[in-house]
Amino acid sequence: MIRWFFRLSAAIFGAAFIFFQSGPAPAQAIAVDVELVLAVDVSASIDRSEIDLQRAGYLTALTQPEVMDAMLSGPLGRIALTFVEWSVEQRTIVGWTIIETPDDLRVFAATLAAQPLPPGGLTSIRGALEYSVAQIETNGIEGTRRVIDISADGRDWEGDGALVAAARQSALDRGIIVNGLAIRPQLEQVEVEGVKYDLNGYFHAFVVGGPGSFTMVVEAPADFSETLAKKLVLEIAGLPAARPRALPVRR
Repeated sequence: MIRWFFRLSAAIFGAAFIFFQSGPAPAQAIAVDVELVLAVDVSASIDRSEIDLQRAGYLTALTQPEVMDAMLSGPLGRIALTFVEWSVEQRTIVGWTIIETPDDLRVFAATLAAQPLPPGGLTSIRGALEYSVAQIETNGIEGTRRVIDISADGRDWEGDGALVAAARQSALDRGIIVNGLAIRPQLEQVEVEGVKYDLNGYFHAFVVGGPGSFTMVVEAPADFSETLAKKLVLEIAGLPAARPRALPVRR
């Protein structure tokens, strides 16, 4: 009896030792159709009324039926969404949220609506890309596709498109697609290394990239929410957009 007791105790101790050595199994990543970062320009070049309009435009677009349908119509029936505002600094306004019902999206929009509007700053597209990549890489979510949707109304303040292109390449190396939303492109003509680009051309040259990547253009404030809604449907569904040739503007 005593010998049996010691054998049983040794077996229990051995099993316990293996359990504590190995620890609990790591949590499995949440699988979604798309991981989407909405990276929104709030730099000083966008004035307060435009920031108000832009925030309202996102709230309107996010609650459009066609956008909801796109988010819920993939093979897994859910996406992961986060909202980031950026200038020379970046901050997460609404953290990663799994959207698998219309109510999830309404809660996301309500959370966004409750956040205070930010102060302005310099335009750092490079910083916005690097921050957005970090959000995707550390979120514990496994998306079939991973997308950064970045808006801007001007070029990166550092002036050298190569720095932005390097940040884009870092995203592409991780399998992340970068799409663009160019705001008021007719007001911005950018010269990089002696070549003049309009803002749409700048986006294609230095910012957007990856399979099916594209830029959409907001020509006027009244068009913002409608253009954004169309863009969200395209990038969530993974559909190609009509992509104009990105040619420099000749001197």
